[in-house]
Amino acid sequence: MNKLLVLAVDAKEHIRQLKAAGLQNLEIVTAREAGTVADMAAVCNIMLGDPPLIREVLDSAKCLQWVQSSWAGVDNLCRPELRKDYILTGLKDVFGPLISEYVMTYLFALERRVFDMRTNQSKRCWQPLSYRLSKDIGVGIIGLGSIGQELARTVGHFGIKVTGLNRSGQSCDGVEKVFTVDAMAEFLAEPDYVVITLPETPRTSDFINADVFRMMKPSAVLINVGRGGVINEKDLIEALQTGAIGGAVLDVFNTEPLTDDSPLWTMSNVHITPHNAAVSFPEDVVKIFAQNYRRFVRREPLLHVIDFDRGY
Repeated sequence: MNKLLVLAVDAKEHIRQLKAAGLQNLEIVTAREAGTVADMAAVCNIMLGDPPLIREVLDSAKCLQWVQSSWAGVDNLCRPELRKDYILTGLKDVFGPLISEYVMTYLFALERRVFDMRTNQSKRCWQPLSYRLSKDIGVGIIGLGSIGQELARTVGHFGIKVTGLNRSGQSCDGVEKVFTVDAMAEFLAEPDYVVITLPETPRTSDFINADVFRMMKPSAVLINVGRGGVINEKDLIEALQTGAIGGAVLDVFNTEPLTDDSPLWTMSNVHITPHNAAVSFPEDVVKIFAQNYRRFVRREPLLHVIDFDRGY
């Protein structure tokens, strides 16, 4: 009998979905069967949930074989000092559509001057505002994993030019041209929107910094739907204050919640959301967990296994 501990903000809904999935030989351990969370972790060989919550009980999980993350980002479990003697699996093909909706919402709101028109409305000001055709807009995507590729397909549907950047330079569907890091300046010369979908790893920490901002068009808007640590926040603030870039749409930050004293809150060219561009819906998480659990029982390779060293 396998024992599962669910550690998620919405654990009750995850458990409801798990029970409905009809998984065999799986006992879901709850607080009624063990005293503390650490006690529960000690008797479970499988955990499912939010990486920060799982990280807190890793040392207590003496029987642990497999963790299924309920988040796209697993950097909380990939720190060098943490144990790596278990299988960690992530989520794929879940967040791409949600991230795409978020990016396109802000892209078209900015292009169609929605925020400006709302300001005019508050002033009872009737003033038509100009906007560009989609074919005249360029989007550059940094990070062409499953989320980046889904975003590229969505953006391309509107006739917008899509370019991308990844480590290999390998082409992918929906992206007109893919650049490597060595060609960063060439890549950043054209896009009106630069979208970051990177995970946070040792290689990507502070990857977007003052040097990058100097390569972008002064009118370009940065959109971060990856991880806050990918951007040097101090450099970003300076770039926004000096006009090195045109603006930013930020869903993730180095410190969350964003501190009250951050200058980002009051910048007119910055749009802030509270890390909810793509939330984990329990039904999607449990669907992937169920697929993997059946593989786990049959001793088959699991889907979406995370490389601890790479962080994805």
